[in-house]
Amino acid sequence: MQPTQRTTAEDKGDHYLLNGTKNWITNGNSSSLHLVIAQTNPELKHKGINVLIVESGWEGVVIGKKEDKMGIRGSDTTSIMYNNVKVPKENRIGEDGFGFNFAMSTLNGGRIGIAAQALGIAQGAFELAVQYSHERETFGKPIAQHQAIAFKLADMATDIQAARLLIHRAAWLKDKKQDFIMASAMAKYFAAEMAMKHTVEAVQIHGGYGYVSEYHVERMMRDAKITQIYEGTSEIQQIVMSRMIEKGILY
Repeated sequence: MQPTQRTTAEDKGDHYLLNGTKNWITNGNSSSLHLVIAQTNPELKHKGINVLIVESGWEGVVIGKKEDKMGIRGSDTTSIMYNNVKVPKENRIGEDGFGFNFAMSTLNGGRIGIAAQALGIAQGAFELAVQYSHERETFGKPIAQHQAIAFKLADMATDIQAARLLIHRAAWLKDKKQDFIMASAMAKYFAAEMAMKHTVEAVQIHGGYGYVSEYHVERMMRDAKITQIYEGTSEIQQIVMSRMIEKGILY
């Protein structure tokens, strides 16, 4: 079964009447414009979906409370309710029914951005772990010289560089207007899993200090988690990749 688009935009001639709720909206409390994906013709299913530009100050637009999130707390996340919002026809993006293709294109491109975010988080945690491992001493030498820590740092450096190359390739394919769906899924999946794994290791390298906010790596660990979830979970990326492989698309 295909997922159902529950937000609707009823065609009223010169405008649409928009009703529905959107959850987990990044910057929902601070944005002035919304791109709202809505079903305008249920009989056409995904071919009856459109994207509408909606202003946050319009009558019927209700912004929900700010979510109390585990990570990325510098960015507000809310639900947004649309109650009989009148949207002029000229606020539709593209031709009638263009919404599904617009959403999929945005999602595939956005995965490269989330992969880059994961890479940046991991890189920052790695740099802090290296710094701390040279400052902290046990048994008369810096912990970076103990094999248990040195091997963690080696694994972190290798995976970070591998993620960077995957991201660069996906971005290059997108810039060249070539098929980048497989590449973006690979980059997002690998970078997100890598970021979660190695921010945890950065906390471990810091020991007890890694568990307190003063040393920042605990925040990076919390921030890394979301990269496994939004713009399609890691499991969704695996589905995308496996289906592409079935079609003979290996890279």
